[in-house]
Amino acid sequence: MPATRSDLTRQHRRTCETSHCDALPSRFRRERVLLIGCGDVGMRVAGLLRGRVALLALTSSAGRVAELRASGIRPLLGNLDDAASIRRLAGLATRLVHLAPPAGHGAGDRRTLVLTRALRRQRLPRSLVYGSTSGVYGDCDGQVAIESRATSADTARARRRIDAETMIRRLGRASNLVCSILRIPGIYASDRAGGTPHARLKKGTPVLDAIDDVFTNHIHADDLARACVAALWRGRPGRVYNINDDTCLKMGDYFDLAADLYGLPKPPRITRRVATETLPALQLSFMSESRRMNNRRMKTELRLRLRYPTVMAGLRD
Repeated sequence: MPATRSDLTRQHRRTCETSHCDALPSRFRRERVLLIGCGDVGMRVAGLLRGRVALLALTSSAGRVAELRASGIRPLLGNLDDAASIRRLAGLATRLVHLAPPAGHGAGDRRTLVLTRALRRQRLPRSLVYGSTSGVYGDCDGQVAIESRATSADTARARRRIDAETMIRRLGRASNLVCSILRIPGIYASDRAGGTPHARLKKGTPVLDAIDDVFTNHIHADDLARACVAALWRGRPGRVYNINDDTCLKMGDYFDLAADLYGLPKPPRITRRVATETLPALQLSFMSESRRMNNRRMKTELRLRLRYPTVMAGLRD
């Protein structure tokens, strides 16, 4: 007896379930992108991909379920601090964006360790993009930082990121998973919480004297989201990418520029000695590292054309 249309449909579904539809042309297979760390940047990534792929996001907050669903994202309740709660992530996605920060303590990134162990339980995604930090370079004394430069983290926060990078690379080398590591400097955007210098300028927080000042780097949140998407499909195996705009400014000059745009007083200047005696440790740590990041690889390999090539363009917008 010849097979009916419903019989063929059931047979096709069973075949897909057992073989992940590998035999089908790619245009008949819908990509499933999993977002780990779906905060401001993760939601921007989702906005770029909505309607083009199936979107999933890990969230530890039941209160975000409705928000994620309303944004066309399938929420998955789980917590990277609880290994048992994320076991079901294995095999779910064809591509993954990992933007979750390490816990704020310890020498390593246990969250990334838990995630990579969970992913190994079943078939791995085709590509994984990890959002790291430019802090892994440490203080470059104003020199240009290219991706081949050895890491030299000066803070525990950055050392945890190096640990995560190492685990991501190891996962890629042990499989066919294409892992891309994005080294990200200061993120800004007018529609991002604390995403502009406006509040700091209103407080009159000081910056360093020109002789003591440090080079700083930036990326607009929208361009960072676009870089994440580009790396998902264009990233090379085990590749590191600096994700920064073309601005080359010292920190004090950046705040002076913003003050002029906002019509606010420029911040007071202080010596490094005074800063050491008066400013909080976290704020001081950002004033202790000077580097100029080179973004050539981002432009040539990821073929990313920045929407906001300078902070002037981004802050004006």
